[in-house]
Amino acid sequence: MSKTKGVNTDFINYNSDNYLDDKSFLPNPHNYITVRGAKEHNLQDVSVIIPKNRMTVFSGLSGSGKSSLVFDTIYAEGQRRYVESLSSYARQFLGMKDKPDVSRIEGLSPAISIDQKSTSQNPRSTVGTITEIYDYLRLLYAKIGIQYDINTGEELKVQSVSQMADRVMKMGDGGPVILLAPVVNDRKGWHKQTLLDAKKAGFRRIRIDGKIILLQEAEKLDLKKSQKHTIEFVVDRVSTTKEDRIRLLDALDSCLKHGDGKALVVSLNEDSKRLAFDQNQISNLEVRQFSFNSPHGACSRCSGLGVVTQVDSDLIVPNDNLSIAEGCIRPFSKITVTGGWFSDLLKKLAKKHKFSLKTPWRDLTKKQREVILNGG
Repeated sequence: MSKTKGVNTDFINYNSDNYLDDKSFLPNPHNYITVRGAKEHNLQDVSVIIPKNRMTVFSGLSGSGKSSLVFDTIYAEGQRRYVESLSSYARQFLGMKDKPDVSRIEGLSPAISIDQKSTSQNPRSTVGTITEIYDYLRLLYAKIGIQYDINTGEELKVQSVSQMADRVMKMGDGGPVILLAPVVNDRKGWHKQTLLDAKKAGFRRIRIDGKIILLQEAEKLDLKKSQKHTIEFVVDRVSTTKEDRIRLLDALDSCLKHGDGKALVVSLNEDSKRLAFDQNQISNLEVRQFSFNSPHGACSRCSGLGVVTQVDSDLIVPNDNLSIAEGCIRPFSKITVTGGWFSDLLKKLAKKHKFSLKTPWRDLTKKQREVILNGG
């Protein structure tokens, strides 16, 4: 070890095999990475000892072998060993690296690296995705993750129909609930066979993309094959009282039967609470559920970006002393002043909601402003 102007350079470069084999001079050999005989690319039988848990900087002239040692030797071997320890199923998600040209490396841990390239401006590209640590974490959580109910905080386990009924009655608090059997979940197609199955099973109502309609009406719908649809059979509408518990049990049993082990319960009270049951896949987490770049794992509000874009009314109407006719709405200022089709549309809107285009913006009611900015 050497000291340079008060800087402790705990980086040891010994090309002597004696030093590398006999580590008695090291305080704790387990706290170091030992590389012996690295010959990758332009490296000429380089042997080094590098301390762990510290920032180590490799510097030197261009072409001296910095990247060959760090990326193509140490990192490549660390990743290769880690990936080899995973199952064949896990390896299909991770790229395998060839064994580097090195005699021996000791003290390695799973490693990540960032390539020497300009960072991407894509908001869906992060340090985690670039270094592939994101792929490891998704695999980890999909394998060892435990699911909890977002409403009660209880661990989700396979439940009996009786236990499901208890939870439904507690959620409904005596009020009515509607029980649904999920049959199509966010899939493209016409789904004509699904409608035929509902008819054969004797269902009168069906819910398509969140809207409950009669089965006869659903058969007349022109579902787009290129669009994704969610379809549930409406099994029953039940009151969550003790008197209707037997009916609730029967309805839940029917939901699980027609929904392939799945049931969805929606409260008809003002709170519109929901309970989803799945006897098959409660412990079956998927890798895509932990990806913010997948519709199955992304936040429904921000689409996985972590940022919600909203309209600032103060920027749209910077001067509330002006009227619409005077161009107070900045994006429409030229349109409203010059006239035309959009100007006529605003006049019809003003007539319907009883306000004048010449009234200053500050004098309009809150409802009138809401209609102008968001429609109505």
